Amino acid sequence: MSSFRRWLPPLALLVLSLTWGYTWVLAKQGLAYAPPFAFAAERCVGGAVALFLALKLMGRPLKLVAPWPTLAIGLTQVAGFMVFQTWALVEGGPGKTAVLIFTMPIWTLLMAWPILGERVKGKQWLAAASTLIGLLLIIEPWDMHSSLFSKFLGLMAALCWGIGTILIKRLRSTQPVDLLSLTAWQMIFGAIPLVLLALVVPERSTEWTPHYLGILAFMSIASTALCWWLWIYILDRVPAWEASLSVLGTPVVAILSSRLTFGEEFKALEVAGILLIGSGLAMLSLLSWAASRRNPAKLALDKA
Repeated sequence: MSSFRRWLPPLALLVLSLTWGYTWVLAKQGLAYAPPFAFAAERCVGGAVALFLALKLMGRPLKLVAPWPTLAIGLTQVAGFMVFQTWALVEGGPGKTAVLIFTMPIWTLLMAWPILGERVKGKQWLAAASTLIGLLLIIEPWDMHSSLFSKFLGLMAALCWGIGTILIKRLRSTQPVDLLSLTAWQMIFGAIPLVLLALVVPERSTEWTPHYLGILAFMSIASTALCWWLWIYILDRVPAWEASLSVLGTPVVAILSSRLTFGEEFKALEVAGILLIGSGLAMLSLLSWAASRRNPAKLALDKA
């Protein structure tokens, strides 16, 4: 059983990367039926409903623990992230501007050291450098034709995600909180501003077709409810900077699925970036495995 539990975080990360990566393809399709801010609000409300229903069916407590930290997490990691990401899509299109949200590991790396005391050491720097250089090759910040404002919005989305990541780690280090309950409450807190924004911003009406309902169901249950819970689960078991770098598998899956779905051609820099990110993630996994072999008692304590 202990051997199986050791593989749970990598398995959670694999499901997270595959689901969030393919979500970019579904998001492009969903925006054909719903305006951006309404789409963001609808998927978050659906995700919150799914999470609270899961809590009820599993007999888990619905009580809100640590309301103010949870509110801060919901406003940054859900509301702020979704607002700036959606706004970036509106201003700059679904291209590289939106992918700027995956600069999140950089901001998390910078904040985790002074706030959480998590330091990158030794060979870990090689893994970090490999993944981040690979990300730069995919984004190509030197060849982005969108407006400066849309780039700013993409970076703000990344910063909100990074701040939410730090807030979750700090909350879990000071107070025991049920992970599923925390995910549900952060989702409902984050959905409220999104619903208000969707009502205020003038947009076209949503087309409630069977195809859109299918997309929305997947986005709400799998991409929003399940994946945000998996993200908090992963954060609870590895350092914030390591989890943030590990999630860079998502843009790799997004590029691969988008190119294959829409018949787009691969670029040389994208292929190089994918290889570098893959190498960095493999190196992180090997280093974590080596650390667990050296100190299995500490690993078991961390996962308890």
